[in-house]
This record gives sequence, C-alpha cells and structure tokens, in this order.
Amino acid sequence: MSQEFDDRSRRGAGKSLQSEPQSWQLDPRLGAPMIPADEWSYWPYSRWTFSHVSEYTRTAKVWRGPGPVLPLPYRLRDIGHIEIASRDGRHATIREYLESDYTDGFLVLHRGEIVFETYMNGMEPHSKHIARSGSKSITGTVFGILVHQGLIDPESLVTRYLPELEATAYRGAIVQHLLDMTAGATMKGSWYVPHTDYFNYGVASGYFGPAEAHPDAPADVWQAILRITEQEAPHGTRFAYFDPHIDLLGLIMQRVTGKFLPELYSSELWGPMGAEEDACQIVDKSRFAMSSGGFQATLRDFARFALLHLRRGRLNGRQIVPSQWIETTRRPNPLLFELFGHPSVSERSELPNGAYHNTFWIEDRERGAFIAWGYGGQIIYIDPEADFAVVKLSHQPSQLPVKRAQWPDHVYNVSKPLQFDSFAAFRAIRDELES
Repeated sequence: MSQEFDDRSRRGAGKSLQSEPQSWQLDPRLGAPMIPADEWSYWPYSRWTFSHVSEYTRTAKVWRGPGPVLPLPYRLRDIGHIEIASRDGRHATIREYLESDYTDGFLVLHRGEIVFETYMNGMEPHSKHIARSGSKSITGTVFGILVHQGLIDPESLVTRYLPELEATAYRGAIVQHLLDMTAGATMKGSWYVPHTDYFNYGVASGYFGPAEAHPDAPADVWQAILRITEQEAPHGTRFAYFDPHIDLLGLIMQRVTGKFLPELYSSELWGPMGAEEDACQIVDKSRFAMSSGGFQATLRDFARFALLHLRRGRLNGRQIVPSQWIETTRRPNPLLFELFGHPSVSERSELPNGAYHNTFWIEDRERGAFIAWGYGGQIIYIDPEADFAVVKLSHQPSQLPVKRAQWPDHVYNVSKPLQFDSFAAFRAIRDELES
C-alpha cells in the first residue's frame, strides 16, 4: 500500500494525523478542527496562515496603482552549494539552510538583477506573505516621504500631532523617539499571553480575535493607545522594542494627511515603485492599518522595496523616498549603538554591533547594511555597499511559551534556537557573488 493511500485511509477512518504540532496540516475534511482565531499566527499554523492572512483576519488592499510594473531582470546563479556554518559548528550548504529553516520564499538581488529565487512550503509567486515586524520598515519608509514633504518634523513632540496623548505615557516624547524605539512608554504583559494589556492591544488592532471573546480589549488601536499611561524610563534613554510606538507613527500619518493608510501607502510608495501586485494590511474596526506588523505582499514586490533602497529611493525615473532619509537611516547617531548595546537588549545576540534607527535594524556602524526584520523569520536585508539584497519569508517557530488549545501539553514551539544564523548565510552569499 502506498504512503499516500495509507494516509488517506487513516483520515477516512477518523484517525488524527495531527497528534503532534510537527505533523499539523490544513485538514479539508468536513468538521475538521479549525485554526483558533487567537492562534493563527503561531507555529505550526503559520505554515499556512502567513501566506493566507486575509482568510483569518480583517485586511484592506494597498492598490499597486495604474502604472507599469517595474521589471526585475534575471541573471540566475547556482548559490545552493555555498557553504555556511551552523550554530553548533557544523558545515552546511545554502540549500540545506533553506530546507531546514522553515523557508516559504527566498530571493537574492545583486546589481539590480535576481540571481536566485525559490518558493517552498506551497508559497507561489502571487502569494501575499505577511512581513510581521518587517512592516515597521515599510511604515518608516512612507513616514520619511512625509517628513521630506514637510508634513511631519521628527524633532517635534508627539503631542503636537496628537494632543489627545497629553494624558498618556507619551507626554514629552518626540517623534524621533518612536522611530528609534527609545520612547519610555510601556504596558503590562506579553503580546502572546491572552488577557494581558499587550495581548488586548493585538485584539484591538485586528490581529487577534474575535473581539467578542475579549470584552476587556479596547475597541481599536486609537483607544488602546489612549490607555498607555505607564512610563518605565525617561524618553530617549533606553532602547526597548514596543509595537505601539510604530502604530503611533501610523496614527500621526493618518492625522496629518487625512488619508487611511492603505491609500496613503499606495499613492506614496506601492504605486510609484512599480509593484507587480496589490499588497494588504491588517486593519482594525475603524480601518486604521496595523503599522507595526500587518503588511503582506509578494516575494518579488518585497524585492522591489529592497531595490528602491539600494537605489537610494529613486526608481521609475523619480525620487520616491528622499535619498537623505535613507542615508541617515543607515548611519545613525552613535548614541543609538550605545543604547542597543545594553545587556537588557535581547536582539544583541543576532546583531552584536547593531542599532535600530528610523524603523530599520542596522547591522553595524561600519558597513551600514540595514534590515527589515519580523517575527517568524521575515527578513529584508539591504547592503548598498555591495548592491545586494535578500528577501526571506518564513514560518519559523519561536521559543516563546505559547500555549495552543490543540496541544495543551506542548508549551514551547521549539526547545532550542534555530540551527542557522540567517545574517551569516546572507553574508556568505554576498561574498560569493562579490568574489
């Protein structure tokens, strides 16, 4: 009997193929268990949901506009053989890295051309994949455009644009503090623990739900922001990663332009850069778009976003993003490296010489490669010095103590760190292409 027939026989007999998280797959049988609304973004569900977000929560379209698609020429290279070292010191190839690192899509740009592109885990060229916190860098890019237009001053107080926040923990913070994750505001709980303030913030944003199951959650992001009254440090004195800072940038953009963010991102970024497909954003009940983690697009359009930054903001014959904004982002104030270097910053293990500035992660102060980086292995790595970029879309597990209803005894998604350092893999590819 073939394995395929055996699997179908057991399904027909009602025997579960999903007794362990590792064996989970979307089940087409009538009456099969559904993905819980509060758990859709956790592994193993993320194998499917990260490229089907609109099927699980409310989203709005970011139109690609009426203009031509920016061509991405091909000059394909075989990079699968390139050797890298795993975290435990073993040697492996890029091919083995991609196969073991929960990859959905992987694309390498070099000198303006696609040199490698692959789709895995059922993802296809037209699939829209969530960037998670990589969305922050897309928000920051549009924000930089509005700064150049004179609509926003990063050195102004947040309350200049949103005076309603005078009674919150953001009183006294300037806009640049939000861009650099150095505002001192905080809230109780962790984003993945139900019924905490931070989790309820995710419910308000439309990320978790349904809202009816969380009556203590705010109605929308604006109401959630107004509840942030706890300040754990003076503004500008420490780095602490906090999603509401970036959603505040989105609220400021919506206030000064009078536009909903999906339309703003379309007119200022997605259309002008020549996207091939529409994108999507998670939106709350007021249609405010989750600026900190809800953007979804195709692999190639994320590559166009990277190319826009490699070309210092100029594509399709026009300056879309101010070149000065991009250069300033790559070369942050030395103080930001000092704040990032504090022992309390967990991200130092991945970027030991790094910083965070204008919603991007900076790899180091010498080379100035910068990164859009999100939960689950979403990475847009941009190195202008080598005219090189990588986009990796993934469904990686995490070590967060996430509980899932279907497997109550499996508290952690994985028991140890992932095998490979993605940034080291990207550097190995870059060095091979440059040699």
